[in-house]
Amino acid sequence: MLPTPYFLEEHHMLREQVRRFVEKEILPNGDAWEQVGCVPRALLLKMGELGFLGLTHDTDYGGSGMDVRAATVLAEELGRCTFAGVTITALVHTNMASPHLALAGSPAQKQKYLPDIIQGKKITAVCVTEPAAGSDVAGIKTRAVRDGDNWIINGSKIFITNGVQGDIYFVAVKTDPNAKGSRGISMFIVEKGTPGFSIGRSLKKHGWRSSDTAELFFEDVRVPAENLLGEENKGFYAVMKNFQHERIMLAAMGVGEAQKALDLTIENVKQRQAFGGALFDKDVVRLKLAQAQTKVDAARNFLYYVAWLDAQGHDCIKEVSGLKAWACEVTNEVMYDCVQLHGGMGFMAESVIERMYRDARVLTIGGGATEVMYGEVAKRL
Repeated sequence: MLPTPYFLEEHHMLREQVRRFVEKEILPNGDAWEQVGCVPRALLLKMGELGFLGLTHDTDYGGSGMDVRAATVLAEELGRCTFAGVTITALVHTNMASPHLALAGSPAQKQKYLPDIIQGKKITAVCVTEPAAGSDVAGIKTRAVRDGDNWIINGSKIFITNGVQGDIYFVAVKTDPNAKGSRGISMFIVEKGTPGFSIGRSLKKHGWRSSDTAELFFEDVRVPAENLLGEENKGFYAVMKNFQHERIMLAAMGVGEAQKALDLTIENVKQRQAFGGALFDKDVVRLKLAQAQTKVDAARNFLYYVAWLDAQGHDCIKEVSGLKAWACEVTNEVMYDCVQLHGGMGFMAESVIERMYRDARVLTIGGGATEVMYGEVAKRL
């Protein structure tokens, strides 16, 4: 990679370490994990041992105390592994679920949970989406009612990554049913095994097949008041705040995937012979590859700039929203071109590029659909 002003030497060292980990631990095993539909706990424990699961968490609890730039490096390099289900399993744990605890948790809550989370001994999930509430977080219906020193939760969640394998769930619920819009939402910590909390079927997906995705049910789930995460009725703002990092992670993941897909495609067309020479020698093929590479380069530099803005503490909702929309759309455009240039083999289920193409599709949906993201940009024009 060419030099960039946005990263430090420690970030470059991290990049090399993650890339070695991908080559040694993920690439040889990913096909098997696609078949069983989940990532083994042993892999997450190894990531914990190497410090990958606590990059942005406080050093007091065993983390590295780094900023979002380190997480961006992790996401981009994991994105290159070609198994996006593995990538999202880790990133939900590191930068989409556990930050709710890190940002809003009390010292007691952090001391209780964060060390095991950082070590990979406990896996986390964030539970916001419902059948009738996706990007529209304010529309959630799951309720929590105060009962003395406890809260009683009723409702359901869907499309929850790490829903089956998770141990600790950060659940968004409505605590003030009379509040309008985004008001009256709170976050709670719910542990696996709590009476009344059950995991439904593991959902079959178009892509991300090595990540487990589940629907969850809450039937008179009683949790102690001390499990309230952050302020009562302020949970919407916590979700929105954490969405910023989630969206940067999805963009970084997409950039890594797009670059890897391009690398594989360039190698493929240089080897394939057609019409008396290598496909790479055809002007139309070279043009398509050059256009795709330029899109990825632009998305990567936008990503690095936005990660740097966030690391410096700037209010950059507009930039994060635009990045998430742009980078994830670019990833899908590049994947389409890569499948096309692979020809018939690109349509075969056993090809790497076919899997990557399927996996990339959800990037424009999850974490805030492209249309919602551009809506956020438009609000701030």
